[in-house]
Amino acid sequence: MGLCTGPRGQAGATQVIPVVFAAQMDPVGAGVVVSLARPGGNLTGLSLQQTDTAGKRLELLREVVPGLRRLAIIANVDAAGAVIETREIAATARALNLDVILLEIQRVEDIAPAIEALKTRADALYVATDPVVLANRVRTNALARGVRLPTIYGGREYVEAGALMSYGPSWPHLFRRAAEYVDKILRGAKLGDIPVEQPTKFRTGHQSWHRKGARHRNPAAAACPCRRNDRIEVMSAIGT
Repeated sequence: MGLCTGPRGQAGATQVIPVVFAAQMDPVGAGVVVSLARPGGNLTGLSLQQTDTAGKRLELLREVVPGLRRLAIIANVDAAGAVIETREIAATARALNLDVILLEIQRVEDIAPAIEALKTRADALYVATDPVVLANRVRTNALARGVRLPTIYGGREYVEAGALMSYGPSWPHLFRRAAEYVDKILRGAKLGDIPVEQPTKFRTGHQSWHRKGARHRNPAAAACPCRRNDRIEVMSAIGT
């Protein structure tokens, strides 16, 4: 079994070896599978629904940053899922009459200059999920705090690394479910007939904003209930 993070044919996938992905951003949009119901071929697994939940993240960000007018979005243009997510959040932001600043990165070295260039130019930063920012989430958040930018991501793991807030599925739950997929296949289930599962557990994570110095940037955020706790976790079930 393997973990698939990109379009069909990448990550060493063949037409023979079964591939179970545990956290695909947008399996259909990225071309990993033909459909969620019948993925076909030798790939199946679990979706993050990253694109579908992008609007929810923006909604939460606007509640915490009531004066939000300029939204910066940072994304790895070499990651198909991040590009799709960026397209969705940018369209949603513009529909809300927000000014959008797009920051394109391709490697770790691009993160620091991109964020430093945002000083005084944006009110908040939306970071599209991909392996590059995941591996460098602590530094990315430190840089954002340095220019007093509240940040939002698609997973609580980023909040634990210093982000302001997040909204997304439970990654540990997805990986546990992926193990169950592997078990089914080893017991004889035909991989191409196992539907891609969408998450049913979502988590909202908050960091105490006033402890990160952003209170001085936007005093209205001090009234947010999340300031009473370092993190708040909300689990909710949705239809698959």
